[in-house]
Amino acid sequence: MSDKVTVLVAGSWGTALASVLAANHSEVYLWTRNSDQAAQINGSHINNKYLPGISLPANIIATTDLETAVSGSKAVVIVAPSSGMRQVARSLKPFWKDEMLCVHATKGFETESKKRMSIVIAEELGCDEGQIVVLSGPSHAEEVVRLCPTTVVVASPDDKRTAEAQELFINNDFRVYTNRDQVGVELAGALKNIIALGAGLSDGLGFGDNAKAALLTRGLAEISRVGVELGANPLTFAGLAGVGDLVVTATSQHSRNWRAGFMLGQGKPLDEVLESMGMVVEGIRTTEAAYAISIKLGVQMPITDQIYHVLFKGRSPRSAVEALMGRDRKPELEAISQETWEQWHS
Repeated sequence: MSDKVTVLVAGSWGTALASVLAANHSEVYLWTRNSDQAAQINGSHINNKYLPGISLPANIIATTDLETAVSGSKAVVIVAPSSGMRQVARSLKPFWKDEMLCVHATKGFETESKKRMSIVIAEELGCDEGQIVVLSGPSHAEEVVRLCPTTVVVASPDDKRTAEAQELFINNDFRVYTNRDQVGVELAGALKNIIALGAGLSDGLGFGDNAKAALLTRGLAEISRVGVELGANPLTFAGLAGVGDLVVTATSQHSRNWRAGFMLGQGKPLDEVLESMGMVVEGIRTTEAAYAISIKLGVQMPITDQIYHVLFKGRSPRSAVEALMGRDRKPELEAISQETWEQWHS
């Protein structure tokens, strides 16, 4: 069998995962639409736009030709922004073979349909959603490429495919666990970006550690609440894709979502924030999708609701905090009903 692996596309996270794969496999093809970027990666082994100053392994081969990138590959790892996932998967379809392993590592929803990425990919490839493996967990690209110890999870109801994905990525610097809860892992990875925006807002307002700790804790409660409603195992949200990824994304200046929230908290308008970031901030699109999902399901997501109004309705961050602090009194353990908990433990 070929030892070739393909990564689509060459952003910071895609490049970082290509670097992990290059330690395990003889050929890693990295697809990009940008010919200058491909020439730089092949000539200088640097992706200067997304990971400046980082030397990439020499067995990463960048190309703008999708057929060249995918042909003969045993696995395809898709790391496209959520807004472009359907188009990338559609472009992949002519070169796709059922025996290929498909992994995606994108944390977000399709804005228009509110669908998870595994559903979008499966629709375009014409396969079952369970054939798509989700990779998620606490993993900044900037640290992964520097070989900092990193631990993630791969998830699918198909045990054979999750085992193959684990084997594809795991090495001494990049530890990989498996999980059968594809829905929970995917939801956790997307929804934590909303709470990371909120953590940045809190820091931008100068509210300190108490406020941020409360935000993360109650944020995890509402992520779990909507996740269980959509069929996820509540225990997933206590794992790497849940609390692990939430902590790293909401507390680190590597996090685009935290940085965007911080600037908003300092009073900068959203357009200016997005222009200065220069990269996709998934939490903004995810907030819009999650707000609509919470209304459709009738599930309370108060932090998401307030961040939605800050982003899209002109509410000031300080007013949003006042609204959260002034909510009706509630018991803490409202997130998951006793009946749901007993269902998972029966």
